[in-house]
Amino acid sequence: MSQDALAAPLRLPLPDTVMRGDVRWSYAVPIAAMHLLALAACLPWLFSWTGLVAMVVGVHVFGQGINLCYHRLLAHRSARVPRWLEYSLVVVALCCMEDTPGKWVATHRHHHNHSDEQPDPHSPLVNFLWSHIGWLLVHNGGTHHIEAYRRFAPDIFRDPFYLRLERGLLSVWVYLAHAVLFFGAGLAVGWIGGGFAAGIQFGLSLLVWGVIVRTVVVWHITWSVNSLTHLFGYKNYETDDHSRNNWFVALLTVGEGWHNNHHHDPASGSNQHRWWEFDITYYELKLLEKLGLATKVVRPRHLRHEARETREAVGA
Repeated sequence: MSQDALAAPLRLPLPDTVMRGDVRWSYAVPIAAMHLLALAACLPWLFSWTGLVAMVVGVHVFGQGINLCYHRLLAHRSARVPRWLEYSLVVVALCCMEDTPGKWVATHRHHHNHSDEQPDPHSPLVNFLWSHIGWLLVHNGGTHHIEAYRRFAPDIFRDPFYLRLERGLLSVWVYLAHAVLFFGAGLAVGWIGGGFAAGIQFGLSLLVWGVIVRTVVVWHITWSVNSLTHLFGYKNYETDDHSRNNWFVALLTVGEGWHNNHHHDPASGSNQHRWWEFDITYYELKLLEKLGLATKVVRPRHLRHEARETREAVGA
């Protein structure tokens, strides 16, 4: 893609593999239902400061199941962690209801392979709403197909644990189980402190704020990487797409919004290429490395090049 093309106000048609009019009900219904249920947060009876704190903290804790695990560990293999930790982080990610790891990884790698080109599953060059949410609501044979999974995520689908998640409704049960835990914890604490009615109120508060609202917020934060960071921001690198560094999305996603940096160097565990482009997800990855829980953390490309040149100089 030329520099002139990057500057032009391009418009892309929908991917050829999109089945027009074929609504993907397994996605559309839960997305609509969760947004409607989240409106319960407007009821004063369901508000609690604990619920609000659970939502804010949960956006980071559960959201890192997507940012750190699905994205950097699985999609780009930016580091290695023990299997027990990787699987635990996957369970956390499933509590965001953003699909199984195999499907998520396959779609993301497909995006990188065709970023802002016609086959891209969620380019905003179609339109903003398409990139943000519309692409999830219709069937796309290019990504929702066994051949796409085999091509873009063979390493994931070879793993028996991940293969098990693709079969049946285990991922759904994981989400429902964590929702029950939130409600049950609130019910128990509220009951002990003020009786059964208080327990019901506090349990529902934690369920609505700590689970439902948090899930919807994490969705929109994740989707903003697909939409906003391919439309608004600045570029450190002339990549073959419209990726941008967007400070607002970077703040919401604790580092994922430095998207032009990421598309320039997808394998890197760090999206921080300038001192002020803070990447908290990378700091957490480095913390895991310090604790001995992460190995083979991929450094930014310029550091990899410097290390290679140093090795070559020493070898010479």
